[in-house]
Amino acid sequence: MAELKQSPLAAEHEALGASFTEFGGWQMPLKYSSELSEHRAVREAAGLFDLSHMGEVRAVGPDAPEFLNAALVSDLAKVQPGRAKYTLTVTAEGGVIDDLIVYRIEDAEYLLIPNASNRERVVAELEARASGFDVEIWDETEGISLIAVQGPKAEEIVSSAVRLDETYLVEGLKYYAHTTVTIGGEQVLLARTGYTGEDGFELYLPYDKAGALWRALLERGSEFGLVPCGLSCRDSLRLEAGMPLYGHELSEERLPQEAGLPVVSYSKPQAFVGRDALEKAREAGLGKTSGRRLVGLKGAGKRAARAGSTVLDEAGNVIGEVTSGAPSPTLGHAIALGYVDVAFKEPGTALQVDVRGKPQDVEVVELPFYRR
Repeated sequence: MAELKQSPLAAEHEALGASFTEFGGWQMPLKYSSELSEHRAVREAAGLFDLSHMGEVRAVGPDAPEFLNAALVSDLAKVQPGRAKYTLTVTAEGGVIDDLIVYRIEDAEYLLIPNASNRERVVAELEARASGFDVEIWDETEGISLIAVQGPKAEEIVSSAVRLDETYLVEGLKYYAHTTVTIGGEQVLLARTGYTGEDGFELYLPYDKAGALWRALLERGSEFGLVPCGLSCRDSLRLEAGMPLYGHELSEERLPQEAGLPVVSYSKPQAFVGRDALEKAREAGLGKTSGRRLVGLKGAGKRAARAGSTVLDEAGNVIGEVTSGAPSPTLGHAIALGYVDVAFKEPGTALQVDVRGKPQDVEVVELPFYRR
């Protein structure tokens, strides 16, 4: 087995008493105290996350906009410098290789953030698809650290950490936008993005500067209730927010239409990879009148279905499968995401899930489960 990659903040996590887990080939903090207390801190105040396992890949060159329009499903040429977009890279058959955020840094420069487990595959796909374009692909993952501050107090915490004459940059930053700020004398790429359903920021900076930033944010944030948070509560937070996780809701076996992701641009001129397959699926009504569709499932109690649990109609017929499930700390009942036959996708539909051999009543509900 290959040795796990280490975050530049590994020593910080050990000093804080974190328990660790393997994730995407990295050793990352699972939790520091308890998943429940960390989850609640993010919903009520703020949490500090180390996300340095995420990929950072740059596409640079005169043809960068046209190249990304041919390589990814969205219209990245329309994204203005200083803004970001959630998008997908898919196979020729339309299956999802990865979901990622793309930041447009300058006219001819983009920063792509793939998932840790898919980063090498995404880089290989981008390099293969770059043929014929005046563009270079730089994988900077193991030189860039990513730290996130998420929660209702996130803006106050980040504002208190930046230079006094730059607080307006934090306060005025729009959702899915980015800017550059100075913290502790260091330049940081600051983005108003996240994966928790709360307001929040993601901060990108070189590996060797990560420890000082982590400690500065913990110190500044202590008066606001900021606590360090691990991947365990990040998963329960994103589930409440109805956000898909690659390997659960997204995979090469699923097309964007099944996941209900309206990110495919059919109007852009480029013949992007997977376009023909996705257009045929759209014409066939995939996710609307045919196939399966990702839905939210609300349980009556706290016993939660888990990934792989079957979904049943009222007659006991198997009509789907759970992809993620857990008791919701915020809402007080079980929630799950799963794919069901389109005939059962409407909110209010009564279904059942198999929880360790026993059927439990659930109801299809609108996503997200939680809104701030």
